[in-house]
Amino acid sequence: MKLLHVDTSILGDASVSRELTALVVRTLTAGGGAEVVHRDLGRESLPHLTVAGLPSAHPLAAAAGPLGPEAQAVRDAGDAALEEFLAADTVVIGAPMYNFTVPSQLKAWIDRLVVPGKTFRYGAGGAEGLAGGKRVIVALARGGFYGRETAAASAEHAESYLRTVLAFMGITDPEFIVAEGLATGEHTKAQAVASARGAVLQLAA
Repeated sequence: MKLLHVDTSILGDASVSRELTALVVRTLTAGGGAEVVHRDLGRESLPHLTVAGLPSAHPLAAAAGPLGPEAQAVRDAGDAALEEFLAADTVVIGAPMYNFTVPSQLKAWIDRLVVPGKTFRYGAGGAEGLAGGKRVIVALARGGFYGRETAAASAEHAESYLRTVLAFMGITDPEFIVAEGLATGEHTKAQAVASARGAVLQLAA
């Protein structure tokens, strides 16, 4: 198994999403034989997307013309991110909810993945995802409560965005481990984390 482990939280050891992704990876690789690549976007992020920063495979990349050393390094990093994603059988993503959506670091990474001819294409029937067949597990951490039954459900743009963009690339059945209410009190946080840990342990069952 080739597993890509992506962290995006800026909180370091205090991050719940990091704790959960680490547990997911340990659970899935307990039997050995896994090749794990860890991309830590919270510590080494990709810059916001520009034409020069598009992966080489993107049809618009050539519009940037010849690249200098710094711009080429950015493009090379985007190429590496895309190839890591394409090569992975399993992708584990840590996604804390910042200001109602995903961190900009995670968005910049995703922008390197959504490439025509690589992860999707347009046909007579519209868009068709090309990256199906992967197992994608998202550890989602939220400070408040944003489930479908809550008053704040309409403000939730992290899980909804990830489900949409993953489906666009052909991944229609991502698995979400959600820990929410983390900022509403220590007791609630402890319960939420314990519940999420339990859900993680069920992944290998």
